Amino acid sequence: MSVTIKDVAKRAGVSPSTVSRVLSNHPRISHATSEKVRAIMQDMGYHPNIMAKSLVSKTTQSLGVILPKPAEELFLNTFFMELIRGIVAQANRSGYDVVLSSGSSEQEEVDAVSRLVYGGRIDGAILLYSRKNDPVVDFLSRNQFPAVLVGRSEQHSNMITVDTDNIQAAADATRHLIQMGHRRIGFVSGPPELVVSVDRMEGFKRALQEAGLEYRKDWIVEGEFLQESGYRAMSFFMNLPERPTALVVVDDMVSFGILRGLYELGYRVPEDVAIVSFNNIALSELSTPPLTSIDIGIYHLGYTASQALIQSIQDKNKVDETIHYQRHIVPHRLVLRESSMFSPSAPMSPPTL
Repeated sequence: MSVTIKDVAKRAGVSPSTVSRVLSNHPRISHATSEKVRAIMQDMGYHPNIMAKSLVSKTTQSLGVILPKPAEELFLNTFFMELIRGIVAQANRSGYDVVLSSGSSEQEEVDAVSRLVYGGRIDGAILLYSRKNDPVVDFLSRNQFPAVLVGRSEQHSNMITVDTDNIQAAADATRHLIQMGHRRIGFVSGPPELVVSVDRMEGFKRALQEAGLEYRKDWIVEGEFLQESGYRAMSFFMNLPERPTALVVVDDMVSFGILRGLYELGYRVPEDVAIVSFNNIALSELSTPPLTSIDIGIYHLGYTASQALIQSIQDKNKVDETIHYQRHIVPHRLVLRESSMFSPSAPMSPPTL
């Protein structure tokens, strides 16, 4: 016979309503009472009926995480795994489960999100990316559904966002290379439809302009956040008649592809090409050479996004038309390593093979 909430209440010497409040993390329940009741629940093997609770409270205690790519491609970049780790850590700490959803096209993503929302399967949603004219953001905003965007929204002023100051971060990365003596600096960007790509390009341009350096379109390459994009970018740069001596790269995984391409062609980093990258994932200090990278606090981005969403769900004043725009900025820092620590003294020339 299964243990009921009344059984737990009787054993704890409290009312069933007190046990219910403990389960919902009610602020008026003392820490001592909460600890006592939870210990008895564990001892008796009591597990709340989530479906029944959901029908009464009209909540699911679940957050939806909307992935930007099909899972098999997404998880090739450890950035997203670390981001999700932060989301799950805060969600679990607050008593929420996490539901992952994705689609291979924008329409499939909208369809997946609509099933979660209209089916009452989640209390709020976290988007792991920010696109221009994003139909998923439009859908969530139109339905006034609690949502947090990891990134910056260009289309909805009432969207809660958690972001890095990507313009400033890219400017910092570029200024470092300028301070090291580089005057021919290229940029390896992400997909142009992503706001993060736009912002980092803007920061790159600003730093060049401040230093009186030329912005050259032939030194700009766009691609996906994958190693293969970096490898292809390197092939492009090496075929130019005049090549940059340094690169700002939008993502560490892309930088790994660049390192592989340079190694195969016989070029040295940082002596022939210096590199500053983004995200500072764990592997960046283990590469050859170790990557100088902008640490954007990936785990904290996810943790803060989860925290902000749960707060908006629990605060009824923030799920109606009076929602105010909130932008949470996670600080960044430049982590210096070997890939950029070289001052060029002469134009780069092909290696002797």
